Amino acid sequence: MSKLIILRHGESEWNKLNLFTGWEDVSLTDQGKIDAKKAAFAIQNLKVDINHAYTSALKRAAKTLEIVLYILKKDIPIISDQALNERNYGSLTGMNKDEARNKWGDEQVKLWRRSYDVAPENGESLKDTCNRTIPYFKKNILPKLHNGENVIITAHGNSLRSIIMHVEELSEDAIVNVEITTGIPIVYEYENKKIIKKTELFVKRY
Repeated sequence: MSKLIILRHGESEWNKLNLFTGWEDVSLTDQGKIDAKKAAFAIQNLKVDINHAYTSALKRAAKTLEIVLYILKKDIPIISDQALNERNYGSLTGMNKDEARNKWGDEQVKLWRRSYDVAPENGESLKDTCNRTIPYFKKNILPKLHNGENVIITAHGNSLRSIIMHVEELSEDAIVNVEITTGIPIVYEYENKKIIKKTELFVKRY
């Protein structure tokens, strides 16, 4: 049996300002670091020996993972890859989400944020994100899970939605309704190369 732990990074500076972030490499806020610590304590209660740690090439996810591993006292290599980066929001990057709604309307912004295959100008759709995230997951991470090893991934809302879509075999329509909260670990248990259980860990927020 093995476990896959996925964790969306803690609050970032641009999360706090309600800005589209994407590939912009912003830092965690102080609250984001607290989010990471609380997630780590929740993971600690699992008493699982994590063998491998993956994150994106963006520091908000990498720092979240560093904090988690420090609290877990796990001195293992961190593997970073831009395949696990957040989706690229293109021309929306740096724009306030409320201002975007005022400019283009609620429906258009919702389409950009939550549809499967509609991308903002010069940006990626969720489908585009899946096309880099899922092959990386299948090649580098899934074999370790099938081999009985435990893996943690700290990444971003859309790169993790891509992974969830794959491991839960969700349809394009189903994935658009999936929300991933910052700092809340989700745990999948594998047995005989199949998921037998999914758990969202309880984290006391504030």
